Amino acid sequence: MLVLSAMGGTTGWHYSITRHARYAPHVSNYAGAAAGRTFPSAAGFHTSELFFTDDSGLYFFPTRDAGALVDPAAEELTPELMVERHRERVHRLSPGRLYLPAEEPYLEGHNTWCVNVPGSLLVIPVADIAQHLIAVLCFFAQNGYAIYDDVNDRKIPGLEKFSGLVDVEEPFPLTFSEQYALTEATAELGTACYAGVLMLQAMGLGGWMFDGIDRFSMLGASGNPDVPGLGFRYDEDERWSTPNPTGREGVFEAYCPPHHPDMAAAVEAFAQRKFGPGGPFHRNTPGAWTDTPRVRGSALVHDDEFKACVALQAQYVFDTFGKFPATVPTVFILNYVQAHHLDLDFYDRFFKPGAYLRTHATHMQKWHGCGEGA
Repeated sequence: MLVLSAMGGTTGWHYSITRHARYAPHVSNYAGAAAGRTFPSAAGFHTSELFFTDDSGLYFFPTRDAGALVDPAAEELTPELMVERHRERVHRLSPGRLYLPAEEPYLEGHNTWCVNVPGSLLVIPVADIAQHLIAVLCFFAQNGYAIYDDVNDRKIPGLEKFSGLVDVEEPFPLTFSEQYALTEATAELGTACYAGVLMLQAMGLGGWMFDGIDRFSMLGASGNPDVPGLGFRYDEDERWSTPNPTGREGVFEAYCPPHHPDMAAAVEAFAQRKFGPGGPFHRNTPGAWTDTPRVRGSALVHDDEFKACVALQAQYVFDTFGKFPATVPTVFILNYVQAHHLDLDFYDRFFKPGAYLRTHATHMQKWHGCGEGA
């Protein structure tokens, strides 16, 4: 739980981005979540969550919309409190360790001997790129920008009716916008894993941050029914070079069909996440300010014209390419973190002194009551 809390725990209320001259007298309304987490997120979008597995099962650890599970303004933050609050967020999806054959193509050849082995913890951050792209399109629209289809070299039909809201003559390329979303979400995944590795060092655990598991196998698109991975639904299309996982029903669902009827519904769901109960711009959501209702309630709510503008662009992408986003995955995995006990005898035999930290040397004694180095 310390490793998981370091990777995806909440740290208090998100301060958001409170100033932008274009929006005055309103605060900026970019954020998707009200609570901050242990890793940064572009404009507070927060579109990633953690899954993990160990000997006891496969689990989901959702924290992006949990609110501030700890509040430094109201209580003393301790590791014990972090663990207690975050343990309540863990949902068991199935008994037993997630099954991945210790062979290629499921694992990279250099990882077949050490990944997801008995006794280890494997943490799997997953990003919803569909939702992140909706957030980017909203960000663009708020600042007067739209997109065009540079793959087929055409403007999005019907966008001209929103010329009072966005610049329809100088839109951004679709591929640029999707790379933007993918890269921003990847920063969430990478920094979450880095935070986890720092916790491993502090605790004296072995482990590492890596990407040597086939992401399609992990998400459930291996093509082998005996290797269901996380059990995500996926689709295939002759227009795509790879399968496209979109989510696990009732657990982690991307903001696109088939988990929403159409992209207008996905945009509406995104607006509800931001402005509805528990969202960062709902007056009744607690926060860090002395007058939180006034601050949160001052954000400009996405009106019908705004949502229609974003939905038109998103629906065009889905209709044209059969998926959303068009040129990058709907759901994305990059890095994983594994935690396990270090084999000190190996390092003592084959490496010079300094190959591991003092925390590693004393881990068994401090955490398990065994003799030093045992």
